[in-house]
Amino acid sequence: MAILINERTPIVIQGFTGKIGTFHAQDMINYGSNIVAGITPGKGGVQHLGRPVFNTVKESVEQLGAEASIIFVPPAFAADSIMEAAEAGIKYCVAITDGIPTQDMMKVKNYLKNFPEDRRMVLTGPNCAGTISPGRAMLGIMPGHIYMPGDVGVVGRSGTLGYEAADQMKALGIGISTSVGIGGDPINGSSHRKILEKFEQDPETKVVLMIGEIGGPQEIEAGFFAKEQMSKPVVAYIAGLTAPKGRRMGHAGAIISSTGESASEKVEQLLDMGVTISPTPSAMGETVAKVLASL
Repeated sequence: MAILINERTPIVIQGFTGKIGTFHAQDMINYGSNIVAGITPGKGGVQHLGRPVFNTVKESVEQLGAEASIIFVPPAFAADSIMEAAEAGIKYCVAITDGIPTQDMMKVKNYLKNFPEDRRMVLTGPNCAGTISPGRAMLGIMPGHIYMPGDVGVVGRSGTLGYEAADQMKALGIGISTSVGIGGDPINGSSHRKILEKFEQDPETKVVLMIGEIGGPQEIEAGFFAKEQMSKPVVAYIAGLTAPKGRRMGHAGAIISSTGESASEKVEQLLDMGVTISPTPSAMGETVAKVLASL
């Protein structure tokens, strides 16, 4: 099985008819994702890329059974689009949009908490590359051809490092069950730990690669979960070994602001928790290969 999405998942695209939405929608359709409709307020009733356009997400859920959505809505309106998806009954939402105001995302997080856990939408992003289950479905902006189907789960904040890991593993003949980008913003919808929980439950995933970075406690929380509750080995790469304290990296959330948030401190703690560490970004693939060989 694949986590979060598969080839049958009915997907809608919010911000469908814009240039960015159109470009990536066509890419996802070409990949084989089950794109059933698009959402653009005021344009309901027309066809775009051979799919119907609705004014609201609720209409697509009621008429076509949509279960997942992807957000290509401008930052000022993206938070409302995420909450609209949750209210309509979407189960999984990927927010690609970069630059959503932090206060807006705080509102989104609080809004999602109001739903019962069995009805609460899973959100990844914002500012992420999306999710791909190779050979099954792509819900994102990644280059699908570098992902080979297999049994390694990948979760990371950086889209680029996720691509690098996929390419390295493909060159070694190693495939991916699902790759999930959780986004680089300070407030994101899902944490490393939340995705590790899903990989632990997936019978097709044998090893998980976690790509982290400086700043925040997420990787350490995931490490505790891996040590205490996972039966599968976890490999990690932590970006930012040379980053000075107080200097922001590429991601909004990548800044060392307190003790325990530097890359070296995270690496040390993860090693103590039994996580295998890739020392450099160029060694992610070979590190995963060694762990797979030891199973």
